[in-house]
Amino acid sequence: MSQDTLDLARAGDPEAFGALTAPYSRELHLHCYRMLGSLADAEDMLQETLLAAWRGLAGFEGRSSLRAWLYSIATRRCLNALRGAGRRVPRAPVPPFEPPEPSRRGHVTWLQPYPDTLLDQVADTVPGPEARYRSREAVELAFIAALQRLPPRQTAVLVLRDVLGYSTVEVAEMLGTTGTAVKGALQRARAACAERGGSPSPAPPRERPGSVRESDLTRRFAEAFAADDVDAVVALLTDDAWLAMPPAAHEYHGAAAITSFLEAGAAWRAGRRFHLVPVRANTQPAFGCYLPDDSGLVAHPVGLIVLTLGQDRIQAVTRFLDDGLPVRFGLPERIPLPDRTR
Repeated sequence: MSQDTLDLARAGDPEAFGALTAPYSRELHLHCYRMLGSLADAEDMLQETLLAAWRGLAGFEGRSSLRAWLYSIATRRCLNALRGAGRRVPRAPVPPFEPPEPSRRGHVTWLQPYPDTLLDQVADTVPGPEARYRSREAVELAFIAALQRLPPRQTAVLVLRDVLGYSTVEVAEMLGTTGTAVKGALQRARAACAERGGSPSPAPPRERPGSVRESDLTRRFAEAFAADDVDAVVALLTDDAWLAMPPAAHEYHGAAAITSFLEAGAAWRAGRRFHLVPVRANTQPAFGCYLPDDSGLVAHPVGLIVLTLGQDRIQAVTRFLDDGLPVRFGLPERIPLPDRTR
């Protein structure tokens, strides 16, 4: 950041302001996603952050880095959103068939996946010395969901300290609080995340994306799922696997519960088969999910599936019931199908 560019931006030059903030916009978007768990909300908060920075740039005195100042603004905006009554919580979908009784009902119904194509655009900045794990690892769905169950201040402290690596003093200044309060919030947040299985560290080394083992497992899942071969799908799952469907609150845990749900869905579709298009989300294998319309000639998007992989089987299947997600992941709006009547 040059002083000349800063002076021009303070004088109201939009191009200079863009030059100042552009290097950080993608990582700020990811930060807002971690805080809010929603791709749509993260986009809104990024715009609010940049607007607030534009309006408040005259007050930036340079005591911290521009990056830290922007993170401070983004964090406070996200905290306001988390505490506010106007948070965008999606309406629970009405199932087209009578689903079996769920194992439990989840509370994080606003959770959305994050495209790996956006992760690839985040500058590979080295986290500060206080970070406990690499920032890209801290975007897995289990971690993001665990963050959403924390009180807002604990979420902010955990992300700023353990993901981004800011010091206790820096976080206290960002949040307008004391170092003692930051340490207490961090201790409680770490304990809560560990209890809920949301801490990505320590963890065994993960398979390299696109490895032979990962590719084989995801291919077998896609083939079985698209064929409504419920037994084959369940055989690929760990004994304690679970299936969730945000924004629906229904969750199914264990082979029997998952089998019951998948069979009910297959019976309702009456022979219409899913078409899965591979993509990646939250550093994990994923699929855009398409279903043929009544004509059988076109398949339309009906959500997105993200797999959480264990060592040799699938630990979780998260089926996001948002028809607009595949397009946001760069997938087609429709898939033409062959006319089988000819």
